[in-house]
Amino acid sequence: MSVDVRAALRDAILLLEVAGVPTPQVDASALLDAAAGRKSAAIDQMPDDVADDFRRMIARRARREPVSHITGRRAFWMHEFKVTKDVLDPRPDTETLVEHALSLPFNRVLDLGTGSGCIVISLLAERASATGQAVDMSSAALDIAQENAEHIGVSDRLALTQSNWFEKVEGKFDLIVSNPPYIPDQVFEGLEPEVRRFEPKMALTAGKDGLDAYRVISEQAKRFLTKGGRLVVEIGYDQRAAVTELFLNEEYVNVTCHRDLAGKDRVISGKWG
Repeated sequence: MSVDVRAALRDAILLLEVAGVPTPQVDASALLDAAAGRKSAAIDQMPDDVADDFRRMIARRARREPVSHITGRRAFWMHEFKVTKDVLDPRPDTETLVEHALSLPFNRVLDLGTGSGCIVISLLAERASATGQAVDMSSAALDIAQENAEHIGVSDRLALTQSNWFEKVEGKFDLIVSNPPYIPDQVFEGLEPEVRRFEPKMALTAGKDGLDAYRVISEQAKRFLTKGGRLVVEIGYDQRAAVTELFLNEEYVNVTCHRDLAGKDRVISGKWG
């Protein structure tokens, strides 16, 4: 027995529309590709077992589980990364940070709150001479980062450490990067279900004003940066002024803001010494 692909896709899109999924056509097509081994565009019929897998995936998406959690993968920069509920889902906005960091000179990089490892792994993959350290409070997140580092081929140049920010960091770095939690606590319950129900809260919220992590990072990073080293962080679209002020108060120089592809403020960079 087999199932008509067009009919299955049409039914899936309708189900996702009813469930309030923002991009039903895109998500249904992505899940069909995942179920059919990325060959859905070349087939008119799919076996019953593939159709069953597709229906199960669509049911999960209708419950607002992120596509990346269902497929277990997320494309980011030049690679695909393993993603689970234990790590923040890599977003295209964060590629702005990677792009800017790659414009800077560095031989040793530190990634704070690494999650899946997408930032530091992308940097090391592009900069073959560099080495790095990545820290996270979550041992489960570090396990995912290790798998991604091995899969992409940079594990021999990346040390992974369970640490609360700089607590267990030693040495100096030319570049410190981070996509820290920056959502105010009171905003969390209003987030879309994909984020609120399926991503780790500790990777999202940062106190009453969303700036707690930036205060720690901007104050402590100076002890770990080489002279002329750079601190580069992702920010929320409305946090440019606040984070810039934190950097300037800590006496970083050449503090600049970089926008993402949507034209929103996304990255703050500062130089130490």
